[in-house]
Amino acid sequence: MPDALELLKSRRSVKPQELLGPPPSEAEIETLLSIASRVPDHGKLAPWRFIVFAGDARRKAGEAIAAAFVQNYPDATAEQIEVEENRLTRAPLVIAVVSRAAPHVKIPEWEQVLSAGAAAMNLLTATYALGFAGTWITEWYAYDRTALAALGLKPHEKIVGFVHIGRIARKPEDRARPALVDIVTRF
Repeated sequence: MPDALELLKSRRSVKPQELLGPPPSEAEIETLLSIASRVPDHGKLAPWRFIVFAGDARRKAGEAIAAAFVQNYPDATAEQIEVEENRLTRAPLVIAVVSRAAPHVKIPEWEQVLSAGAAAMNLLTATYALGFAGTWITEWYAYDRTALAALGLKPHEKIVGFVHIGRIARKPEDRARPALVDIVTRF
């Protein structure tokens, strides 16, 4: 297991199509989800949930995404439809983080949304801590209500992100990060 600080300093997203199998085992998936759920959660609301797309479920979900795409773009070509069908097969495992933030008498919705974002980041960090790699993306279907309904989301739920998980063939190059002088002020 990598040193925590080194992991946090070196984590780098990997394109879904560059993630290889085999995927995490069921025990590893349970570990990932347990860690993902250990986030600040004012009011203990658990304003998030997870959808696991593993094995053939990735293709089945892709068919639902493609059906929504065709509904939006009836003139789509066969190649475009195939791209949509394969959205969740690009990586060996995909886990959707779903925000179920809702009005609450004490807990602002914004705090609930932030908690869901923290769950997604914990999931991604845990992915690297277990020796895998991943990326957190949304893409168009994260905002399309027809696609979301087909993936099992309720009308008030939103996708925080689809975390694509797998193994890497080579370590990705880092990208430029903002200089602290440009993003930090002191009061």
